Amino acid sequence: MELHSSSFIVHSPFSSWLGRIGYEEALALQESLVKQRAAGEIDDRLLLLEHDPVYTIGRTPDQSSLRGAMHLPHPLVQINRGGQATYHGPGQLVGYPILDLRRRGQDLHRYLRALEEILIELCNAFGIAAQRRESLTGVWVGARKIASIGVGVRHWISMHGFALNVCGDLSPFYQITPCGIAGVEMTSIERESGAQVSVAKVAEKIVPIFEKQLALLLDSRETQ
Repeated sequence: MELHSSSFIVHSPFSSWLGRIGYEEALALQESLVKQRAAGEIDDRLLLLEHDPVYTIGRTPDQSSLRGAMHLPHPLVQINRGGQATYHGPGQLVGYPILDLRRRGQDLHRYLRALEEILIELCNAFGIAAQRRESLTGVWVGARKIASIGVGVRHWISMHGFALNVCGDLSPFYQITPCGIAGVEMTSIERESGAQVSVAKVAEKIVPIFEKQLALLLDSRETQ
């Protein structure tokens, strides 16, 4: 898949709205862009999209979060990110930042906290009081999880990213143990706000928030 200016949802060369695409197509696109970014052929990018229904899990020997993969109702893909099993599907905003973390301190902890801050601010824009939870990566509304984060890095170029539940059916999450957290309840912007919201609208709102946080992530050496 090639990216064209017609795919931009706002006037920003940084972000692209890809609509609904298959997981493996998006993965191949990420891998291509990571190589280009590492070679300095492109600038940082943020891919925003929805996926066809799919389960993913990181490369970990502990796959207990799958609860028996033979019975999953949708395909399963093992990928090079951290974390346990999760679900992606329609009604969920997925973001894949392709960023050069060499310019941002080469600090994965700082990067993860920045992604959480972006999603918290985005939820706040819809009147939702989201927050972090101690020792649990992701974004929460009380005890309910609204967004998951799992990243991969190649030569300090980031791939994978975040998934924010916006609307639609959350029941596929309960075929697994989401992110390996027993008893977790998943929620969405639609459930928490009581308003109908489209994924594309949420994608549009995240772009300026992401660009602001991206500027804050710049390594101090870059601004001297």
